Amino acid sequence: MEWSDSWRGAFRIELRAEAVTLAWHGWSVLPGTYPAGDQWAGRDGLEHHGPVPVHHDWEARVGTDPDEVATWWAGQSYSVLLATGHGVDAVEVNAELGHRAAVALRATGNPVPIVATPAGRWMFLVASGGSVRVNDDVRHYAAGEYVPLPPTPAHHGVVHWRVKPQVCGWVLPPASVVQDALLQARTTSDYDLVTADRS
Repeated sequence: MEWSDSWRGAFRIELRAEAVTLAWHGWSVLPGTYPAGDQWAGRDGLEHHGPVPVHHDWEARVGTDPDEVATWWAGQSYSVLLATGHGVDAVEVNAELGHRAAVALRATGNPVPIVATPAGRWMFLVASGGSVRVNDDVRHYAAGEYVPLPPTPAHHGVVHWRVKPQVCGWVLPPASVVQDALLQARTTSDYDLVTADRS
């Protein structure tokens, strides 16, 4: 997808508004690089292969107040990145496992904010401090890491919410809730999945 300068200028307002909203709720957001041609560009003029923080000292900026966050997006259409390990962690899975886990969570009445990327990855946002059993299908982002949040642009689409944080009142569950849903998702039949989707 080609991101023109005029498109980025118009989209910057939405990116900034989302970043400020997340910061007001205590989420540690950071400005990230954005698509520019076939690469990723940032304030430093360097090219990258994916969204990365534009500030080299990004870990020192974690927890910045919303007013300062707003200034970061004043002149550029930066991606919105979440520094994990500071109240919010992310559990990333493929879209199929993510869909099954989301159905399991909905069935138990445990809404969890879920982010989806154009590359087919789903991220369940959970409270920091827990642990998740990781493998080739599951990755846990915690302290010292970051993930993109909506509406971060990508080369082939936009990162978007599957479940917004407002659905759970901005209260994140422990990682164990998602771990249990992932275990249940692995044992759920396709028939069970279709039936649950229709309810």
